This record gives sequence, C-alpha cells and structure tokens, in this order.
Amino acid sequence: MTASGFARLQDELKRLKTVERARVLKALEEARAHGDLSENAEYDAARHEQGLIEGRISELEVKTRAAQVIDVSKLSGDDVKFGATVQLMDVDAGNRLTYQLVGADESDIKAGLLSVTAPLGRALIGKAVGAFLEVSAPGGVKTYEVLKVEFK
Repeated sequence: MTASGFARLQDELKRLKTVERARVLKALEEARAHGDLSENAEYDAARHEQGLIEGRISELEVKTRAAQVIDVSKLSGDDVKFGATVQLMDVDAGNRLTYQLVGADESDIKAGLLSVTAPLGRALIGKAVGAFLEVSAPGGVKTYEVLKVEFK
C-alpha cells in the first residue's frame, strides 16, 4: 500500500471512531427515548448503522495493522510495478490515460488510482515503455500502449 493510501485508511478509521460512532450513539439514545424498542424503526435503523460502522472499524483496524507501506519515491526502474505512475495510450479510442498502480484498498479509478489486482493493473505489471498489451473489458478486448513509466 502506498503511504497516501495508508493515510487515507487511517483518516477514515479515526473519523469512524470519533465522529460516526458518537453520531450513531446519539441517534440510539434519541430512539430509546421514544419508548417501546420492539416497534421503533428509528432504533432499528440506528442499530443497523451502528453494526455497519463497527464492522468497517474492525475491517480497517485489520487492514492498517497488516499493511505494508511502500515509499513510492524510493522506487525506480523502467518497467511497471506497484507504485508506478503509467501513461498509456488507449489505441482503440486514441485517448491518453494516466494511472498510478496501487493496492486494492486504495484504488479509485476516477482519481487515477488503479488497483494492481484489476485486469489492466495485472496486465501492466512488468511492461516497459513501448509495450503493447491487450486487456479483456466488458466491451471487448482493448489495446493499450505504455507511453511513460515513472515513480513519484
């Protein structure tokens, strides 16, 4: 996982523990004040949300404890590996795309963060500038050319 991805997970964990937990506990208290809990939809909804928050907290605690943080700025090389920022040409559409290869927990394709476990991410590993690759996509096979590989 990259350092920035690790920081985002830690920020989410802190927000869930300090802000969201307190908010749902307050909602539970207010729902309890309405009386009979067996027919109280607000109470049931707050309990459900509490379960989701606690589940996510547990998940994030496990992930942050087990995370191996990689300092991408210390990586180098000519081929694509975890942490690389890759500029591609979508040969079929003629578009230039730029992605950083990151861990699955930090991927966000709209932000240019491509998971190394995604089909395109897996296909990119080990490729160098000038390489062509084909990736199966929902719309059919797509062809890409690697234009640039950098670590920043």
